[in-house]
Amino acid sequence: MKKTNVLWAILNTIFLIVFNALFFVLGGFEHNASVWVSYGFIHFAYLMLLLTPMLIRGGKSKAVFGFSLFSISAAYFLVELITGAIFIQIAPESYKSAFLTQLCIAGLYGAVLVSNMIANERTAYVEVQGQNQIEFVKDASARLKGLLDRISDKGTRKKVEKAYDALYSSPVKSHPDLAEMEDRILLSVDEICDAVSEGNEKKVLSAADSLIAAIDERNRLLRAQNRRH
Repeated sequence: MKKTNVLWAILNTIFLIVFNALFFVLGGFEHNASVWVSYGFIHFAYLMLLLTPMLIRGGKSKAVFGFSLFSISAAYFLVELITGAIFIQIAPESYKSAFLTQLCIAGLYGAVLVSNMIANERTAYVEVQGQNQIEFVKDASARLKGLLDRISDKGTRKKVEKAYDALYSSPVKSHPDLAEMEDRILLSVDEICDAVSEGNEKKVLSAADSLIAAIDERNRLLRAQNRRH
């Protein structure tokens, strides 16, 4: 791993070494302000390209996030390199044209980069929410399924199995407005687990009925939300 890091560091410095060698060997050390402005913007663009991996949002779509941000930074670097090289070549006496042109390019890059980062954050949030919703159904279903072998009475077991089937077949997609209902579902699952541990079949049946009712209500509300949107 350390060797890989060293190799990446060497690769990242190749451009800086080559560019600065060409800049100073061919152009010397005496330059006007417009050239130094362009020199600085080119280095800034390359620095942003190197820092882009640190801006990538983690998550299931990290590769997609990384590709979009890296593409933006790479495009900015290439545009800035060409623009900066042109200003270095013509070396206008006033620094204003070089500064304002490259500042606008940098500003556009910043706006596009930040916009994409915001979009990536939203996408990552939706992914996390979706995963939590899937886990909600899977975990609650798994807990009920694990109870079935511990219930000896056939009628009670059938009722819990019905609750399990209703929960297992429920849509994993959810909505923030259903949070209270889903908390009620989890509470009913807890009550069933406790009742089974106590061997209280009457309490198991009551909690199972409450769970089935809560699942039906949750799914009805979810269908209503989907119709609105």
